[in-house]
Amino acid sequence: MTHTVLLVVDAQQSFYHRGYQETAETPAFEQCLTALIDGCRQRDIPVVDVFHLEEDGPFSLASGLVERLPFLHHQAVKTVHKRVHNALTDSGLDAWLREQKTTHLIISGLRTEQCCETTARVASDLGYAVTFVTEATLTFPITHAGITLSIADLRHRTESVLINRFAAIRTLEACLEELD
Repeated sequence: MTHTVLLVVDAQQSFYHRGYQETAETPAFEQCLTALIDGCRQRDIPVVDVFHLEEDGPFSLASGLVERLPFLHHQAVKTVHKRVHNALTDSGLDAWLREQKTTHLIISGLRTEQCCETTARVASDLGYAVTFVTEATLTFPITHAGITLSIADLRHRTESVLINRFAAIRTLEACLEELD
């Protein structure tokens, strides 16, 4: 695919200062995201970092935590900040992507069912082809009304609502193969 950009959404230190802890899935996520970034860079696919901001707390710029997670060492071609759940509508990213003639976005980052999924949905509505690499996203269990959805539950739910509607769901390997 041509005119592709990899979005690394909210892979920032802020999350670990709001009560989220590493999970059994964290090492695999770190390995997959690193491999996805490296694979895209080897194919001259630009990588864009997207960071979530809030006025106060660990997501504020003043906190010093709106920085890449420690395992990430790539150079992004662009870094944007957002205050909403998707990466496109208030960050200036959509305009930049259009200037670059981008037609395809690969979605990765934190949280699978929130900012990553919302970015995929909005990107599709804006006319981008979207590839969602679930294993290059991370989330945490959610409890509501006494029911806890596990990470596996949340990933399955996200894939189910995105596939054939908003995004192509791909493994790391399949995503990189399609880029060749």
